[in-house]
Amino acid sequence: MDRIGIFYGSTSGNTRRVAELIRRELEGETVEVHDVGEANEGDLEQYDMLILGAPTWNEGDLQDDWEAFITHLDGIDLSGKTVALFGLGDQKAYPNAFLDALGTLYEHVKRKGATIVGRWPTHGYTFTRSSAVIDGEFIGLALDEENQPEQTEHRVAKWVKMLRLGLG
Repeated sequence: MDRIGIFYGSTSGNTRRVAELIRRELEGETVEVHDVGEANEGDLEQYDMLILGAPTWNEGDLQDDWEAFITHLDGIDLSGKTVALFGLGDQKAYPNAFLDALGTLYEHVKRKGATIVGRWPTHGYTFTRSSAVIDGEFIGLALDEENQPEQTEHRVAKWVKMLRLGLG
């Protein structure tokens, strides 16, 4: 893999923790982790691969730092860049908007020409609707720290292995 930048927004600390888990799984690669609340467009442009992580708040809202930063994505040409996405949500409390912030990020990076990798299966989750599901799969790694925290480390390891192998 090339130079990798992980960008996350986190209010409760869960998404930050997952970003660090991903960084650890990418040991041996050149990886830097950034809080999107302290990042700018130039930070994104210096990487060949971007891994973007966002939790979904309430009924499908972006986390506050992502809400403030999302327009920066619109100002960047992402063609030629590979982007993988991961999202955190609560499938029981918000089954009609599970991981919708992930769907929002997907739409922004897709419009900017990125090659998006890292699709994830929907089995093992119970929800009604998600804008992060396209053609029967999540468009990135799906995590639920509220209801399935015991599965996070295993899912991260499996997803990073898929990224390394060029799958998903």
